[in-house]
Amino acid sequence: MRAMWKGSVSFGLVSIPIQMYAATENKNVSLRQVHEADGGRIQYKRFCTIDGQEVPYAEIAKGYELPDGEMVVITDAEMAELPLSTQRTIDVLEFVPLESIDPIQYDRTYYLEPQKNAVKPYVVLRDALHKSSQVAIAKVAVRQRESMAVLRVHADVLVMTTILWPDEVREPDFPFLRDDPPQIRPQELTMAGSLIDSLAEPVFEPEKYHDHYREALEEMIEAKVAGDETTKPAAVTAKADVVDLMAALQASVDAAKKSRQSSSEASEEDAEPAKKKPAARKRAPKPA
Repeated sequence: MRAMWKGSVSFGLVSIPIQMYAATENKNVSLRQVHEADGGRIQYKRFCTIDGQEVPYAEIAKGYELPDGEMVVITDAEMAELPLSTQRTIDVLEFVPLESIDPIQYDRTYYLEPQKNAVKPYVVLRDALHKSSQVAIAKVAVRQRESMAVLRVHADVLVMTTILWPDEVREPDFPFLRDDPPQIRPQELTMAGSLIDSLAEPVFEPEKYHDHYREALEEMIEAKVAGDETTKPAAVTAKADVVDLMAALQASVDAAKKSRQSSSEASEEDAEPAKKKPAARKRAPKPA
């Protein structure tokens, strides 16, 4: 794992330098969009919808679109001036029972590793937090965004999980909630409880479950590789691009010349005046 963020945990008057790592990883099989005929990769270009020109990264800013379609452009320099009091600091605010936090608020989870000179205060906070059976609520700024976070202990490591702000969790507003609840017979409730009891386990063991879709996809890919059912897209080099471009330009020039020559000849034919037939000679009158 590579450290993705360095900062410190601020716990009262104690500051514990730490490094942060992503605690989870996406195991989905990475698939690219390709041309079915030859396996060539599909690429997308960033272009401006006004002038149609491709825009380099250096000229890309952020924008907030107003309801009437007007755009408020915000530059990276302006973004950097916004106040982030918790930047590079995980500021512990309070301690609460873990059960008081609804899992719907959980966002992303990270491991916190102490830097070499901060192992002792790190272990003190870790052990005290574990002994209290509580979790710490903190504020942190990651990727130019301030978030609430939960600090807890997992596998002898401090773990930080960012959580959503209260207004980021939608309120359920469905018609059936406003209707009178249906009448449920005691037998139906008892039957549902029996089903729950039949599937109940003392602890959750995620190792029992497998991603059958991913396994099947990996087997399909391995079978295609073993059967030599692969496609190697033709390499596109800068030289080839130049040759193709020159050929296209030459063909365009030739076509333009040919078209111009044809037009010129047609114009000359239209402009040439029609030749007049010579006038018939008048015969002299015969003598009487």
